[in-house]
Amino acid sequence: MALRVDAEDPLGLARFWADALRWDVADTGGDEVALVPTDGTPFPVVFVASATRKAEKNRIHLDLTTTSAGDQDETVAMLLERGGRHVDIGQGADEPHVVLADPEGNELCVIEPGNSFLAGCGRLGSITCDGTPAVGYFWRDALGWPLVWDQDGETAIRAPGPTGPFITWGPPVPPKLAPNRLRLDVAPAGAHGDQRAAIDRLVALGAQRVGTEAGGVLMTDPDGNEFRVSPAR
Repeated sequence: MALRVDAEDPLGLARFWADALRWDVADTGGDEVALVPTDGTPFPVVFVASATRKAEKNRIHLDLTTTSAGDQDETVAMLLERGGRHVDIGQGADEPHVVLADPEGNELCVIEPGNSFLAGCGRLGSITCDGTPAVGYFWRDALGWPLVWDQDGETAIRAPGPTGPFITWGPPVPPKLAPNRLRLDVAPAGAHGDQRAAIDRLVALGAQRVGTEAGGVLMTDPDGNEFRVSPAR
């Protein structure tokens, strides 16, 4: 699996997020730039060239953990210096986390130290999604990751093992006016994985096939979020 991010400037945005996540830039050539995790996250983030500008609030954003009040303040200051900005998405004035946007407008949260929900996660604490419980169950079954939270209309999964971020879903779920700029990229397991069988399985779980993209098959999950099924890696 990978998290794909549409970007007008893939390298520039990758460098911003490498600083934000404290990850490494793996590839600086072509139309895709990947980041290599340094915090135990079992998948990369890949920035993909796109001519389409962000036009609405993303359904998916990243939550960054911090270890102290000083770390939170320093993280916010560093991201502002590198082109981020404060944004208002309806958060209250007394919220302990800080809401920012990256240089291309993608929302992110810098989480306060001591957050109990993300305790044990690395710098990337969560891929946080607007979504219904049904889509959380879909991705649990699609990825084979255990459900670690299922309360009050919110769900979360995490890759097996002691490290890595949560992927969470919860209300509200805004209407979709454009394709998601942040989305998942999945592939059949193993070098001889069967892409067609993987697609058939995803359809049986509730996905829909909607087209092709960059050598893969473009699908949507039960909430209408796009994702790509790549050939076996």
